[in-house]
Amino acid sequence: MVKILVCDRIDEDGIKTLRSIGETEVAIGLPKDELLKKIQNVDAVVVRSATKVTADLINAAQKLKVIARAGVGVDNIDVPAATRKGILVINAPDSSSIAVAEHVIGLMLALTRKIAISNMSLKSGKWEKGKFLGVELSGKLLGIIGLGRIGTQVALRAKALGLRVAAFDPYVTEKAAEELGIKLVDLETLLKESDIITIHVPLTPETKYLIGEKQLSLMKSNAFLINTSRGGVVNEKALCIALKGKKIAGAALDVFEAEPPIENPLLELENVVVTPHIGGSTEEAQRSAAMAVASEIINVLQGKPVRNVVNMPIIDPETLRKLEPFLPLAEKLGRFATQLSEGRITEVHITYCGELVNIEQLNLLTSTLLKGLLDRILTQPINVINAPFVAKSRGIKVIESKTEVVDHFPNEVILKVKAEKTEIEVKGTLLGKEPRVISIDEYKIDLPLDGRIVLVSHLDRPGMIGKIASVFGEHSINIATMQVGRKEPGGIQLMVLKIDHPMSEPALKALKHVDGIKDVDVAEMEV
Repeated sequence: MVKILVCDRIDEDGIKTLRSIGETEVAIGLPKDELLKKIQNVDAVVVRSATKVTADLINAAQKLKVIARAGVGVDNIDVPAATRKGILVINAPDSSSIAVAEHVIGLMLALTRKIAISNMSLKSGKWEKGKFLGVELSGKLLGIIGLGRIGTQVALRAKALGLRVAAFDPYVTEKAAEELGIKLVDLETLLKESDIITIHVPLTPETKYLIGEKQLSLMKSNAFLINTSRGGVVNEKALCIALKGKKIAGAALDVFEAEPPIENPLLELENVVVTPHIGGSTEEAQRSAAMAVASEIINVLQGKPVRNVVNMPIIDPETLRKLEPFLPLAEKLGRFATQLSEGRITEVHITYCGELVNIEQLNLLTSTLLKGLLDRILTQPINVINAPFVAKSRGIKVIESKTEVVDHFPNEVILKVKAEKTEIEVKGTLLGKEPRVISIDEYKIDLPLDGRIVLVSHLDRPGMIGKIASVFGEHSINIATMQVGRKEPGGIQLMVLKIDHPMSEPALKALKHVDGIKDVDVAEMEV
């Protein structure tokens, strides 16, 4: 009989489900020495956030097949150590979707009907009925930034309240939005036309300060902003200025740039409603998390497919030995190409060249590449298990092909990405153990896939290199390396630069305005 150890408090229904398939022990708050003994002979471990599953615990386990986190994050689990031992790490990424969506609706009502501030007023002994004139939700336009699992749940509930719904999400098809009765618009239109805006995007270099001074200035003076995603998506200083100046009517925040938000001036404003990052904190969400991991544990122990795996799947050691050097190349190629694409990605064509065609299970490379392509642009956790499923659900056509023909290297990977506004071809290889891009749209280059990368397409004429370099100098951005490729004299050149400092918006704007420059792309390769 299988043995399961539950180390933190989870919903009882999850425990009952686990007990239906094996001996399940609940041991909360065990000292580490006792946990070291117990973990030696169990098949599965369930934790939340209190128990730290460290490398020494993992190495002590002799039968352990799966570590389950009854929640979203896995910061308390040494995932690399688990991966090295072939132990699956799973979580419950969908468990809080409804909880967060309902919290958004609650914040929306608290803002528009001034519930929080009128509650405090009355409890302080005042009767200020005339002061708290609210507005109705019915008929208003709700703008959703990020139409993923949570954004979709918000939309469904908002429509039930009589709100019209628009959304900005470059990775969602118009057909998918239409089926939900939602109009897809660009970000500027959403900001200008929405009465209420709610944010549901991950925090990435692209979404850092997605809402800043410029975006807030586009909003209506009677509009409201809600953020339950991540604090860094909104520039809090700019928001505070906009709220104090009545540029927008109010804001509701469940997340902050620094948590807890000590001495944050936003907490002092009457037109701000705040909660302490409790969007996903409901009894039902906790039950959902417990049931989700219990179901996944059963699938693992019974050899069935598993969806919410955080780390690499188990494959035979010989195939993994052959594939392992190429996994970083695949992920970085995907990560690079997605940053050069504009609009929703519609098709991905991967060609494996040279000796790679002789390796079985190339689908692992494809899944790894898709992970790199998707995890910067989606809110849901992406891993090598669910990346193909997510790509398919997003309407992305994935094509694999093989050829023994190569240009210069024994093994090459060609990645073509079609998006609504762009089409890019990137060719990569390994130089020793280092992932390299060897061509971009048939421009021959030699580019290590790390650091900050800037690509500049410009006319092939004298003085262009100097003009481009001067822009970086004027904005105090140091150029680490520079290379230029061309297909023919007098045509379009591709300049590829590695820089030591982040590419600022003013520098990017100045670069794009240089006479002779056709296009500029920036890629951040740090994970």
